[in-house]
Amino acid sequence: MCRIGRSVYRYQPKKQVVDTKIKKVLTDLAKVHHRWGFDKMMAKIKENYAWNHKRVYRVYCELKLNLRIKPRKRFSPREAKMLVQPIVSNHCWSLDFMSNTLSNKRKFRTLNVIDDYNRECLLIEPAFSLPSMVVTRLLDQVAESKGYPEVIRSDNGPEFISSDFTKWAEQHNILLHHIQPGKPAQNGFIERFNRTYRQDILDAHWFYNLEEVREITEPWVDQYNNERPHESLANLSPINFKKMRDKTTEIPL
Repeated sequence: MCRIGRSVYRYQPKKQVVDTKIKKVLTDLAKVHHRWGFDKMMAKIKENYAWNHKRVYRVYCELKLNLRIKPRKRFSPREAKMLVQPIVSNHCWSLDFMSNTLSNKRKFRTLNVIDDYNRECLLIEPAFSLPSMVVTRLLDQVAESKGYPEVIRSDNGPEFISSDFTKWAEQHNILLHHIQPGKPAQNGFIERFNRTYRQDILDAHWFYNLEEVREITEPWVDQYNNERPHESLANLSPINFKKMRDKTTEIPL
């Protein structure tokens, strides 16, 4: 009589064998068709197997495929572009958000906009929420006095890559330049501005409400644009730099 040790041989119930096969088939389908739900998978399985619908669904839930997380969106490769100062004003605006908290720990954000030509601050808008539709409305307000830029540089924040923002840019013939993910230096003009604003205002004051943020920010912006010298602008303020360039630049007829 042939003897086989228990450690060598173990009987596997038919149900367990079938479930193992179902798991493999479902897992393989999920890897290839990550957006398929149970119904699509079951329809595909029926082409080759006669498994019971309820059994397959039970295994489907055991694998937690019914709780799958949507795959993260992947950005298309961004072209690295050198950060070059424009030779005319209103050619390129740089946009960015900053975050801070009020004294009651409630978070708020600011939308910051500058003209890359002379680093002039065009807008600082504090708010608790700044979705893309609000952003475009604020930019329209800036454009009423400045006109629309040819280019807008920003990071890949959801507000700047949304369909609303993209359509708005197309309507105004604005080229959107999104920097490469994880490369804030490619938006260096406004990164430098943000650092100055944080040191001078956000980190230097306690704010009880958004109105206080506006009241303290507005005179600072005026001083920044008209009085603060910039080494990169020949130690002139943004406004004085623009005036100087306007006087010395000859426009050919």
